Amino acid sequence: MTTFVQKPADVTKKWILIDAEGLVVGRLATIVAMILRGKTKATFTPHVDDGDNVVIVNADKVVFTGNKRADKRYYWHTGFIGGIKERTARDVLEGRFPERVVEKAVERMIPRGPLGRRQMKNLRVYAGAIHPHEAQQPVTLDVAAMNRKNKRA
Repeated sequence: MTTFVQKPADVTKKWILIDAEGLVVGRLATIVAMILRGKTKATFTPHVDDGDNVVIVNADKVVFTGNKRADKRYYWHTGFIGGIKERTARDVLEGRFPERVVEKAVERMIPRGPLGRRQMKNLRVYAGAIHPHEAQQPVTLDVAAMNRKNKRA
């Protein structure tokens, strides 16, 4: 018996819609990262992009557990000497691009490299409830019903 190896030409991608309202960021990110990598499929092959396309709506309504909303910090460097910058999760969620909280959480759970960058292109995150992917007929995935800890009241 030989090991099954998925070929890139044989990959079929579905579209999955997730409503992130009231969901815990880390738990949502782990589920989305598994779907993007293709680990939820029986045909998973580590070196092939066989994950599904994921659309996340209401990303501005995600929640953190504990005091992470006020304490968690996102760092970046400007490239100049002493140019380290930081912003709290609260500032990002209340700022201009609140969907970046979910994007960065998922991105940091995907392997770095060419395959990871390719898999991240299958993720679409929107701050509001509307999205332009109705033509793809996405299947709704109820993450809150998977585990009681996935949603905060």
